[in-house]
Amino acid sequence: MTDESGSTATDGTAPDGSASSTASDASPQSAASRADAVRARLPETRKGAQRRLDRLVRENRFTIAVLFPLVGAVALVGSAEGWVPDPIAFNPWFVLFGVLVMRSPLAVGVLPSIDRRALGWVGVLVAYTYAIEFVGVATGWPYGGFEYTVSLGPMLGGVPLALPVFFIPLVVNAYLLCLLLLGPRAEHGWLRLATVIAAVVAMDVVLDPGAVALGFWDFGGGAFFGVPLSNYAGWVLSATVAVVTLDRAFALSDLRARLRDCEFMLDDMVSFVILWGGINLFYGNLVPAVVAAAFGVGLVRADRFDARLFVPWA
Repeated sequence: MTDESGSTATDGTAPDGSASSTASDASPQSAASRADAVRARLPETRKGAQRRLDRLVRENRFTIAVLFPLVGAVALVGSAEGWVPDPIAFNPWFVLFGVLVMRSPLAVGVLPSIDRRALGWVGVLVAYTYAIEFVGVATGWPYGGFEYTVSLGPMLGGVPLALPVFFIPLVVNAYLLCLLLLGPRAEHGWLRLATVIAAVVAMDVVLDPGAVALGFWDFGGGAFFGVPLSNYAGWVLSATVAVVTLDRAFALSDLRARLRDCEFMLDDMVSFVILWGGINLFYGNLVPAVVAAAFGVGLVRADRFDARLFVPWA
């Protein structure tokens, strides 16, 4: 494949390091072949475990993607408003358990693409996540001055130890949704980078105002529903690091093949829309609520917002 500068990739990768594709890759047969190739590389014991995990998530999609975020939204708002008594209110272990359950479709979906290279680069992203948050808490750069005002589990230096569980799935969800919406255009590295960065920042447009309204963390005021605009410049930086790292960690062809076979892979984003869209709506944060609804539209366009999730008995 020849890029715009005239260089040619002969090893099956695009010049930006991502897996290349041809026009024939768009056919169902070639997509199925890629999916088969991904599965063929897995040991038999891992294939069996993967099938069991897939079945577990599929059989519980309504509970995971709809019921948990609905209950979570009510519990978090109830905690913030004083309707839920201690020690249940903002109980960090309940919060973490709920987050892990809602993350499970994404984790199970990505699992077949995890190898040593992916683990190494995800480790780099985990290290960056902690490092930038430590700097942010200590200096106010790059997100603006803030502090955690609700316990999110064990803390180290003012930063939750579970921080990667909150941050990394957010950017992976945005990455996967953009792969689906861009289609073959996702092969263009700069377009992929710009689109995913915009999606990650838009997700934080939903997340931070809702979290500030709940009292999870506090910026000391800000122009956008209590959030300073500098926060979003910081998210551009972190999103850029995350996208570049994910490009190195995973082959696009593997992720596309898994997305084709795994209808629940973006159910965590469905949970995000329900949970944070609902919280923002309750507190009258209309712009973040509309952005959350826009993600719902994107999931519908990508054929990932399955109406049967809401009528599981049908």
